[in-house]
Amino acid sequence: MTQIELAVIGGSGLYDMAGLTDVALLDVNTPFGAPSDSIVVGTLHGRRIAFLPRHGRGHLLLPGEVPYRANIYALKSLGARFVISISACGSLREDFAPGHIVVPDQLFDFTKGVRARSFFGEGLAAHIGVADPFSPELSRALAAAVRQAGGTVHEAGAFITIEGPRFSTKAESRTYRRWGMDIIGMTTSPEAFLAAEAEMAYACMAHVTDYDVWHESEEPVTVEMVVRTLLANTALAQEAISRLVQQMPAWSGVFAAHSGLRDAIITHRESIPAGVRQRLDLLVGKYLAG
Repeated sequence: MTQIELAVIGGSGLYDMAGLTDVALLDVNTPFGAPSDSIVVGTLHGRRIAFLPRHGRGHLLLPGEVPYRANIYALKSLGARFVISISACGSLREDFAPGHIVVPDQLFDFTKGVRARSFFGEGLAAHIGVADPFSPELSRALAAAVRQAGGTVHEAGAFITIEGPRFSTKAESRTYRRWGMDIIGMTTSPEAFLAAEAEMAYACMAHVTDYDVWHESEEPVTVEMVVRTLLANTALAQEAISRLVQQMPAWSGVFAAHSGLRDAIITHRESIPAGVRQRLDLLVGKYLAG
């Protein structure tokens, strides 16, 4: 099978797009358990693309139950160097209206520490730099593809990840606005940071579904609002992904994200436990060889 070049993490319906051929369903095992679901692999514009439903088919997993490490590791094991996250988000700004797309450039992790948020530990310490948690190069290409697909897109914005699964109180939502956050969701952390540790360029297509609960003249967010907007935007997401893949020769390359671990590993090589070294060989093997 031809190596995967780009992976999409998002809703179950994204891979039902026109032009996707040679579709296969892969069950991938990882040292961190099974991913959220089987991975759909298909050919689009001559390139092999992987699709992984973050919450599983039928939306079975809460945000805190998503096996983020297994998801990223599985996609890395298939060879993916570029990852597009499709996410729902609430807007914390008047001008980021429901139906719009935001391609954020910053991320604020406000989860509660119950999610496994790193591949490292247990004898192998690494401190990845994430000043720019989203790949600038991939984000620019993604925003251009959304615009070409007819979407209203906002480039840049601070994305805060809350623990969930509940939505915010009004006091919380107003506080996030005062902090300078632009959009809010429940799954981008630790996904983006794990992608950084796996040296994969990561960008997010965040679909604004609501105004959270801060807006005085709009209804507070509900599941029905989120689902309705995501379903309405499915065709837009599919078209944007198609255009992004079609234009890969123009934007793809070797980005800073692809060498993020080069200076991040601090543990002395001879001190790394053999089992940990073996488990993380896919991620760090090239830096520990010799």
